Amino acid sequence: MNGNVSADTEKQKVLIVDDSEMNREMLADILENDYEILQAGNGVEAVSILRENHLDIALVMLDMVMPEMDGLGVLEIMNKKHWIDAIPVIMISVENSSDYIEKAYDLGVTDYIKRPFDAVAVRRRVINTMMLYANQKKLVGLVSEQIYEKEKSTNMMINILSHIVEFRNGESGLHVLHIKTITQTLLNRYAELHPDKGITKADIANITLASALHDIGKISIPEEILNKPGRLTDEEFAIMKTHSAIGASMLENLPFEKDEPLLKVAYEVCRWHHERYDGRGYPDGLKGDEIPLSAQVVSVADVYDALTSERVYKKAFTHEKAMEMILGGECGTFNPDILECLQDTAETLIEELKANSTTHISRREVQSITEEMLKHNDVNVTDQTLSTLENERIKHQFLTSISREIQFDYISEPPMLTLSEWSAQKLGLQENIIDPRSNETVLSIISKKCLDKLSEKIRHTTSDQPVVEYECDMKIDGLVNRYKIICRSMWIENDNSHYIGAVGKVLDVGDTHLQNIDFRYMTTHDPLTGLLNVYSAQRCITDALNKNPDTKYAAAVVALEYFKFSGSGRLNHSFRDGILKFTAKRLAASIDANDIAARIDGNSFLVFFSYEDNVNEKLDRIIDEITFRYDDFSVCAYMGAASTEEAKRNYDSLYSCASKALKLLNGNETGKYLVYKSDVRSV
Repeated sequence: MNGNVSADTEKQKVLIVDDSEMNREMLADILENDYEILQAGNGVEAVSILRENHLDIALVMLDMVMPEMDGLGVLEIMNKKHWIDAIPVIMISVENSSDYIEKAYDLGVTDYIKRPFDAVAVRRRVINTMMLYANQKKLVGLVSEQIYEKEKSTNMMINILSHIVEFRNGESGLHVLHIKTITQTLLNRYAELHPDKGITKADIANITLASALHDIGKISIPEEILNKPGRLTDEEFAIMKTHSAIGASMLENLPFEKDEPLLKVAYEVCRWHHERYDGRGYPDGLKGDEIPLSAQVVSVADVYDALTSERVYKKAFTHEKAMEMILGGECGTFNPDILECLQDTAETLIEELKANSTTHISRREVQSITEEMLKHNDVNVTDQTLSTLENERIKHQFLTSISREIQFDYISEPPMLTLSEWSAQKLGLQENIIDPRSNETVLSIISKKCLDKLSEKIRHTTSDQPVVEYECDMKIDGLVNRYKIICRSMWIENDNSHYIGAVGKVLDVGDTHLQNIDFRYMTTHDPLTGLLNVYSAQRCITDALNKNPDTKYAAAVVALEYFKFSGSGRLNHSFRDGILKFTAKRLAASIDANDIAARIDGNSFLVFFSYEDNVNEKLDRIIDEITFRYDDFSVCAYMGAASTEEAKRNYDSLYSCASKALKLLNGNETGKYLVYKSDVRSV
């Protein structure tokens, strides 16, 4: 903006407010060639003009000392009406009191000029002030766009993760969309019925978004259990139930601030969406309002959609049948207030879920439609190409950010390195770097010798063999480590002599190895206690039984009871987790190195061990170790056991017989166990 406005351009409006007509005319004379001038003789007139024209006025020049309403009064109204957010104000006065000027600045004045007026200074300050506000508006727009993009990326990430679970779970792809729709509908109604609960729009948005992640822990469940068409066995169901705690643990271990609202809500939803209002749910047996509202609502949404949708193990129920089952308590007990919301919104839900289903188009259908449109030239190919390229850019940027990998592409003429947004932030570099081999910051990360060697290896590739790997030392995050750079060279099609650049990524050699180890560990071990999970324990027990046919073995199912103690109140989940970790450690210490300890679910464990003469000796040792007191708090352990002498020599028989023994045991006394087909022993 230079202050000059052409004849065919609409002029911006400037409101001059001053009780002196001479002052108004002097300012109008200075500015009228470039701006449309509006005038007011006092604050009341100014407010009236602003009320009618505040969307069109680009600047207010405001006298501070006026009759009827002074400049400060105008500023107070502009703040109250939020006009000051969009309209800059230059203060005009001969008042030199610093307190007076400071108060005006506190009320939002952008600049200050004194009489007598200097034409050049007035023009320059008007131009500068309007440019400042224009830049501020642009920045606000950019920030708003970035916030929108972040929200869009968050939605995209959550939808990708949740649809991975749906794909493994053999579901249609609509489950997550349905859960979000039902959750939002129920929450909106709940907020209407219970305004005293303080449920905000932000709360509803976060819970709705987090609902998509409710089953993320199913990533760790074997597919043969997830997609089993028949009824799950007790053992399979025990494995299935671990998904809620595993999902919560996955979220808890993300490298984000723990008090991030969305992350906190997602944790609640993951861990507790299978809790029931009467305390008979899992994994923690929470009761009533101990269960967060977020999990309570998603729990109802999950059950309703599971009933009304087809699954590998059942046909879909009608809405009426689903409501009858939920309200009749066939699916567990739920918060009566949320059930009221479900009943109130039933018709809305039916319509919205039906709309979701009819507008859902598979990937194959989209491809077919696109090919048909292109065949008949129904779309502008140029626009489509640009749109596709933009979509690919967004996908590339998103996948790079969640993979936490350093990715780049390089063009040779002119030499330019382009980094992904996340990579640039990680390395402290610009996203686009001209002639990277001469850039000091780049050379502080990787030596010129290594860059030259990498460049040489890339130039020796061909279009038939374009991939090259190169290991070297790099300094990242202030530390020198060994990294592997994997590149794919790019060539002009059908012209091997014309090399144009490369794309690639950087991998931490040591970190990749550790990640592989961590992943293998996560798939075989319980994330809370560090013991084997049941699925892995089954494999290990089966191997031991097969490899050592002459060895006597026994299996014991262990149940902990620690909810009753002499203090008052109930245990929170973090304290329970601490007790479970401590008990698991004592359980592992009570058995020999070649024995097996695993967590089944919740407060249950499985122990498998060898013995020579008397199975009771090891059972005594185990139960002594895991029965203990902590101040006035006690942990009671009960065990059902079965040996290969009395049960069939296979995992299923040992587990089943041990479970039967546990059910037969009367657990009213501390420290009891029962061996299958044997008498009860007191310890």
